[in-house]
Amino acid sequence: MGQAGDKLARLLDTFVVLSIPHIELMQPSDIMMALNSVDANTSVSGVCQGFIGGGISGEAMLLFNDTSFADLAKIMKYEGELDEQAERELLMDTTNVLFGACLNGIAEQIDMEFSYGPPMVLGQHQPISALFDSQTAKWDQALVTEISYELENYNVHCDLLIVMTESSLELLFKKLDYLLA
Repeated sequence: MGQAGDKLARLLDTFVVLSIPHIELMQPSDIMMALNSVDANTSVSGVCQGFIGGGISGEAMLLFNDTSFADLAKIMKYEGELDEQAERELLMDTTNVLFGACLNGIAEQIDMEFSYGPPMVLGQHQPISALFDSQTAKWDQALVTEISYELENYNVHCDLLIVMTESSLELLFKKLDYLLA
């Protein structure tokens, strides 16, 4: 997670403030409650990307508060009109940096390689409840890691969630036990 913040800081030439990661086993309804507490704004924009490799699978989600786009465009030196398409490009560019660094860092630490699905915009300027439906989840619990990123001196704030599926947990815990032994 720190590697992702470092890459973002280097790309944007600004200091990135990271929260302490919150890691917890959660049910889909718990994830919905956590997402509702991520941001008090009435709407957010989000991107997700699935990953799989060596028996571990999951999904990464990045949620931006909607006050971020003007500053994000400024810091990324985007000079065009800040319309829905431009915001989508800013979302995808930032997401590629954070997801790539974070997921590659996790894969490296547990000595695995992940394959990635294409990133998908979950929605733009929507209520958080529209981005995640706990009723459609195909698992009972997952390991969820949440970390917040803020760009110093800019109104840019996003929350990264890494959700590892229930079927991945036994192998993941074995890998962690081996690394800690």
